[in-house]
Amino acid sequence: MTATALVTGGARNIGAAIARRLTADGFDVVVLDRVEPDHDSLVEFVEVDLSDVAALSATLDDLVRRRAITRLVNNAGIVAPASVEETDPASIDAVAAVNVKAPLICLQKVLPAMKAAGIGRVVNISSRVALGKEKRTAYAASKAGLHGMTKTWALELGRHGITVNAVGPGPIRTSLFDEVNPPDDPRTAAIIAKVPVERLGTPDDIADAISFFASDRSGFVTGQVLYVCGGMTIGSV
Repeated sequence: MTATALVTGGARNIGAAIARRLTADGFDVVVLDRVEPDHDSLVEFVEVDLSDVAALSATLDDLVRRRAITRLVNNAGIVAPASVEETDPASIDAVAAVNVKAPLICLQKVLPAMKAAGIGRVVNISSRVALGKEKRTAYAASKAGLHGMTKTWALELGRHGITVNAVGPGPIRTSLFDEVNPPDDPRTAAIIAKVPVERLGTPDDIADAISFFASDRSGFVTGQVLYVCGGMTIGSV
């Protein structure tokens, strides 16, 4: 029986690359997102707002009745850029709803199938911003919190054959990145200059890491945060 992988935010950019890679790896891929996927590398797409606890819970209840999900990639995330003086406390709640609360709900719903199968792979998409970045109070807090959850879940679930890890992307060239950082903008060149490997990452760079963490080969790796950042985090920890 083909194992099923659930990818949140898998319709575009990094999420789409993850869905394509997991499909190539032999998984049936289900995507939860607010927008239609721009690819067909999945067996099912379910439209849902991950910030809506009731809607997400109901969607997952229906999904797990039909599919035994043993791979979970919590990829969906939102950002609310603001300086510390301008950070609205409500933005902390809004960002945490998608970046922290939704991963918890997704894991809780798929855990019974993972425990029954005696294997599970959970990968949380974090960010190098968890180490700190200007104008990212809400986002950095949410991703740092996700690190703590990753390690806690790894401790609790290892005995069931379930591993939990996180991948922290550095600057990745996506449509959103290019919109905010035009290729010919000097500020974009400055970002690239700070990357030791002297290039931006691609969504496939992240998908390659997910491929390992989602596989049977990763059974002795859990509770880890892997920065796929071209070396940008060196000297930052």
